[in-house]
Formats: sequence, C-alpha cells, structure tokens
Amino acid sequence: MSSRLTSFLLALAPVMLVSGPALARPVVVELFTSQGCSSCPPAEALLGELAGRDDLLALGFHVTYWDDLGWKDTASFAGATERQATYAGHLGEGSFTPQLVIEGRRSVVGSRRAEAASAIAAARAEMETGTEIAVARRNGRIAVTVGSGKGSARVILVGFDRSLRSPVARGENSGRTLAQANVVRSLRILGTWSGEPMQFSEAVPAGQDAAVIVQQSDGRILGAARLAPGA
Repeated sequence: MSSRLTSFLLALAPVMLVSGPALARPVVVELFTSQGCSSCPPAEALLGELAGRDDLLALGFHVTYWDDLGWKDTASFAGATERQATYAGHLGEGSFTPQLVIEGRRSVVGSRRAEAASAIAAARAEMETGTEIAVARRNGRIAVTVGSGKGSARVILVGFDRSLRSPVARGENSGRTLAQANVVRSLRILGTWSGEPMQFSEAVPAGQDAAVIVQQSDGRILGAARLAPGA
C-alpha cells in the first residue's frame, strides 16, 4: 500500500467512525445502598466492577433511611431515597438495600451476581434503538444534546463522584473503610423531552462526573449517556 493511500485512509477513518452505525447505548444499572448496611459492601464491590464497563452506566444511590440506625451515610441524600421509592411503586415492591434496579424495569438483590448478570442480559436483549444523547464538558459546564425520537420523557442530569473511600466509625460496618464507585451526589431534571431535539447547558461541581438519563414516567429508560473518561 502506497504512503499516499495510507495517509488518505487514516484521514478518512474518523469520518467513517462518526458516520457509521451508532453504538448501542449503555444499560442503566442503579444500586440503592447505604454505608450503614452490613449487606451492602458486596453489592458495592459488584457495582465497582460494573462501573468499569463501557456498555453499562452503573450508578450508586445512597439512601437516607439508614442514617438514624448507628451511622449517617456521608453520601446519602433525599433524592436517592425518593428515586428508590418511585421505583418501589413501579415494581410493586418495598424499598430495601442493597437493591439493584436495571433499566428502571427490573430489580434484584444487589449482591447476587448471577441474578444481576441475567437481568442485565435480559434488559439488553429487549432494548430498542434509543434516543441519541451527547454529553460534553465545555467551559466548565456540561453541554447536553438529546436527539429526536418518539415518546415523552424527563431529561435527568446525574452528578457523581467516580470513587469514594469512606471510613465508618459506628453502626453495622463499624471499623471498615468502604470503597464505593460512581457515587451519585445530585439529580436534576433539565426538562421534558417530547421527541424534538433539545440542548442544555448546566453547571456541575468541579471534579464530578456527569451522566444523562432520558426516562419516562413509568420508569422506562429511552436513552442514557455519560461524559467520556477524562473529559
């Protein structure tokens, strides 16, 4: 192959990547957990493994209802508890930890690896072509673009810390230092999407990662994306 032809193909490669078939969006996996729950560290370890996969958007939501039982979770916030309660209504079951919710439609005990793997595989098999979402960091803000599609859904911005190490002084995990991944710090509804393209620009604290979930009122997720690593 001539050097001129090689240079032409290398120059063309990025265009081919952009214009080719879109990659499947990540499966959204949400762990509801607490630093005060002795059953949660194995689920946190599993979430840490899932967080390293490009085909998943794995997020840890720290609920508040353990906070008065010996140890106040340093990452708990009311939005996490409210989100789990909403899922409980959709799924017809009570809130518990550790709970893994997959694609807003399936629930398993968060430490049961085989059941989690099966639920993720089933969700991926059922997944339809989703709404295209782009997330980027520009001038210290998060720029979000949601493409066209069908349906009506909320556009949710998720701010999270990629990793957290938490020494626990009291409660069921007293004396342990817990390693936690993709710890959600904030949820913000950017707007309601009704099939037409939309754009948003929002502030996210420095050092935090960000993801966007487009989700219907019944819990079904139509699209999801996160900042590229290092962005």
